[in-house]
Order: sequence, then C-alpha cells, then structure tokens
Amino acid sequence: MTASTEAVALAIAAAEAASDKLADDLVAIDVSEKLVITDVFVLCSAANDRQVRAVVDGVEERLHGLGAKPLRREGEAEGRWVLLDFGDIVVHVQLAEERIHYAIERLWKDCPMIALPEAVHQGQHRGERQ
Repeated sequence: MTASTEAVALAIAAAEAASDKLADDLVAIDVSEKLVITDVFVLCSAANDRQVRAVVDGVEERLHGLGAKPLRREGEAEGRWVLLDFGDIVVHVQLAEERIHYAIERLWKDCPMIALPEAVHQGQHRGERQ
C-alpha cells in the first residue's frame, strides 16, 4: 500500500507553503506501509523560532484553503519543533539544529520518498511572485 493521492497532494501543498515561508531541506516520506495512523511525513527546517511559527501558519493557511484542518498541533509554545497532524499527513517543522539532532529521515530510511516539485527545493513555485 502506498500513500493515497489525496495525501500526496496535501503533502505537496504543505511543502509549497513551507517553501513560501523560506523553509529549508524539504522532504516528504511515504510512511503508509509502516504506520496506520498517517500516510506521509513532511519535514522541513527553519532558521529560528519566529520562522518556525511562520512556516506553521503558512502550512495551516494553505491546507485550510484545501479543506484540511489540523487534528492536533504540538510544540508551538517552544517553537523548536512543531508537529501538525492533518490525519493523512503529519508536518514536522523544526529548527535546523533539532532536525539534525533527531534525524527523523534516518528513522524512516526504509520508506520511499515522495518527489516534490523542483520549484519547492528552489523556493519558486505557483503563487510566488518573482
């Protein structure tokens, strides 16, 4: 079993929103074969706690526009690692040093990566003005 089409679409939208807020090192991991509670983890890094909050707000706003609402939001008070659980996807927004320390990608290295649009990695995609 692989991630649903809807989960992949939400993951891409979340990555685009995070990219809009200058998040770095964006990846999406299909965890559907290992977990029954979600299909995709979206991971991204931010430079400071203010940017973590901006990325979280941007992701929530974009996905809310697509009809998705977070079931759970954790870690916001500290601003070091915020987890947004949308059911089909879970978005992890971490300070860069937290991302290195916890290395979530290594824990899920056996799971397939979901290809994100190249523009997400370059910080340029739909809706962004140049």
